Amino acid sequence: MDRADFIIVGAGSAGCVLANRLSEDPANSVLLIEAGGQDRHPFLRMPFAFMKLQYVERLSWNYWSEPEHELGGRKLWLPRGKCLGGTSSINGMVYSRGHPLDYDEWESLGATGWGWSDVLPYFRRSEGNWRGASEWHGGDGPLTVTPVDAAGPLFDATMETARNLGHVVSNDQHGVHAGEGFSPPEVTVANGRRASAATQYLRPATNRPNLQVRTNATVTRIVLEGRRAVGVEIVKRGRSRIIRAEREVILSAGAYNSPKLLMLSGVGPAEALAGLGLDVVADLPVGRNLQEHPLTGVGYELVRPIGFEANLRFDRLAGNVTRYMLGMAARATQLPVTAFGFMRTEAKLARPDIKANLYPTRLDARVWFPGIRKGAGHAMTAFCVLLRPRSRGSVRLRSADPAAPPEIRIGMYDDPRDLATMRAAICQMRAFFRTEPLGSLVGKELMPGGVEDEAEIDAYIRSTSILAHHASSTCAIGAVVDPDLRVYGLEALRVVDASVMPRVVGGNTNAPVMMIAEKASDLILGRTPPS
Repeated sequence: MDRADFIIVGAGSAGCVLANRLSEDPANSVLLIEAGGQDRHPFLRMPFAFMKLQYVERLSWNYWSEPEHELGGRKLWLPRGKCLGGTSSINGMVYSRGHPLDYDEWESLGATGWGWSDVLPYFRRSEGNWRGASEWHGGDGPLTVTPVDAAGPLFDATMETARNLGHVVSNDQHGVHAGEGFSPPEVTVANGRRASAATQYLRPATNRPNLQVRTNATVTRIVLEGRRAVGVEIVKRGRSRIIRAEREVILSAGAYNSPKLLMLSGVGPAEALAGLGLDVVADLPVGRNLQEHPLTGVGYELVRPIGFEANLRFDRLAGNVTRYMLGMAARATQLPVTAFGFMRTEAKLARPDIKANLYPTRLDARVWFPGIRKGAGHAMTAFCVLLRPRSRGSVRLRSADPAAPPEIRIGMYDDPRDLATMRAAICQMRAFFRTEPLGSLVGKELMPGGVEDEAEIDAYIRSTSILAHHASSTCAIGAVVDPDLRVYGLEALRVVDASVMPRVVGGNTNAPVMMIAEKASDLILGRTPPS
């Protein structure tokens, strides 16, 4: 295919959705281009194995941040999916939409048509929820959403503790109390296997004659004639070629690579581009406003053997994996997670500003077997996630060479208010673990452990904080693209991925990105929104 009506760059969470929706009409020819390969690996379908996937080099871009000033020069690892399905093929499969007020905030920032009442129908359209269709959920959408089997004494104690502390406790994180309080986790898992954008959206559409998918092909620039996007230049097996777009070029390369491609094409901060010898086509704040969720841990030993440790005994683990491979129900189809809790560090806040991801295990959990290797021990860990960071980072070009990775600065804790919020989160989770009935199940504090005064807590935060891998906002609506996701000042060029979020949502980003792509498909084709 030397030309197509629509060229989509990036077969990730957004690109796969767009490829499906735009090719529903056989009159539209669609080309989906992915720099990575097929979504094939023994661990790709197995939910329990997701922790290993991000370390598979061929499945990730394996970016690193620049040294972070507030982290003592430490660099942060930035895995992003590089295969069909993108990051939805290697992530933790958590289904989370954020808080309704997140989207109303988008609208207040100029993203007209992106308020909660506008986006909820698209969440429903994309979702195939295990509960069936309702006011809040879709029942027959492509993306299968199922509950994690978290039942047990730790789950019961966690929910009762939350209730005793006055938190909302619900069995549906996306129902009446959307984005509030404690609830059991839900994940994108179908019949015990990962449900990615590739398996749920792309695979059902691959036999359409008007859709072509090209893998292992890297887009190096957008081809512009005047101020109109007319195609892309790709490199595959060392050979360069240009493919023309009859109608539109759509960037869905993610919060790091979409701004990189725009800047390589002359769209971005004029002074920086000129400094690299690039012709400036449009002076826009591309790559600015990068937002991410910092997280750090609080953990305790368990006084009873009720954690996930028993499942890591070698013979049991091997048996579960074998049963999984044979298509039998097994623990390998489940994730080791107890509950999610959305909380406020100040009662006056309109929506939660921190989240607790509670796990029935230690961070250093390992496979063990009696007499050969000792286990790490039964424990419970809470990742404290900062939902509304004030710090901002950036994505810049390192050089004009398309093969060079972008220069990424996260800026974690550059705004001191973020550090204060994380400190409050640690104090709040310590109090949570000491409250009954959970308090009777935990013993020694493992993390931070013996750290009490403010300076010590801050040092712990700086030395241990990592990222939730929810990068966003580098091509934000109102700054780089308009509410229809068209790049300002250019024709036939849109961005559709997490980079268009004016603010990062208060939760995981995979489901919101799919929602963005669902809505974008209607904007592109001029279709009436669902009710």
